[in-house]
Amino acid sequence: MNRQVEKRSPPRAKTMSAMLKAVTAAVKLVAAEEIMPRYMKVAHQHKSDGSLCTDADTAAQEALKRKLQGILNVPVIGEEMAEAEQIESWAGGKDGVWCIDPIDGTSNFVRGLGYFAVSVALVREGRSMLGVVHDPVADEAFAAELERGSFLNGEKLVSRTVATTLSGALANVDMKRLDSKLVAQLASSPPYSSQRNFGASALDWCYTAAGRYDVYLHGGQKLWDYAAGSLILHEAGGHACCLDCDEFEQGGVWQRSVIAALDPALFEEWKNWIRARQ
Repeated sequence: MNRQVEKRSPPRAKTMSAMLKAVTAAVKLVAAEEIMPRYMKVAHQHKSDGSLCTDADTAAQEALKRKLQGILNVPVIGEEMAEAEQIESWAGGKDGVWCIDPIDGTSNFVRGLGYFAVSVALVREGRSMLGVVHDPVADEAFAAELERGSFLNGEKLVSRTVATTLSGALANVDMKRLDSKLVAQLASSPPYSSQRNFGASALDWCYTAAGRYDVYLHGGQKLWDYAAGSLILHEAGGHACCLDCDEFEQGGVWQRSVIAALDPALFEEWKNWIRARQ
């Protein structure tokens, strides 16, 4: 007689590990010392790709590098590093790399919009092992460790009840890097109830994990945009894939598109709607 084996979720810890606590404390301290004193007070420059950078970004990145390598001495990949240096760090990280976005949402930070975060992840063999996303304005620190669960301010992350159908969903959609055909469909015949995007990918992942957004879509994120947040969603029980592959981990390391949702049935409905219109 054939018996179907039930898949069981891996056990989740009730409390954060000592290492996750140490990383979270380091991130919060850097935000307090290097970022928030400069909030709405710092000049900015445009990088070669058109994105913004401030003294707060560079100061926070250097401070995080020192503190994180004091916890685990492996190479660091930071958003504000030169591309050649990022690639060199990735190649040299046989025991893992720290992946840092010192301020995800720098445009918001510069303009005084309180939707930005510090994002840090430990990535080993292409997989996120630990992640922290700290919003210093809301004083919310989302954190996760592989197979240990997700946390918010040190407590187990308890997600809100999400929409059960796509028609009733609140969507977070970043239109900038999506194909024009899909953008036209989303604009003319959106399948969801309402849509938002506030310009900080790391927080978008966390808000999806917490059930604040029901579904999420992004056309292309850098490694430092998704490394921590994708783990937080995964460890909260959420689901993600790319526009062109069903396993999120199969996407390109340096840039990945995102289709995500917390609820599994809603995720399938969202994914199928998008795939049918690509």
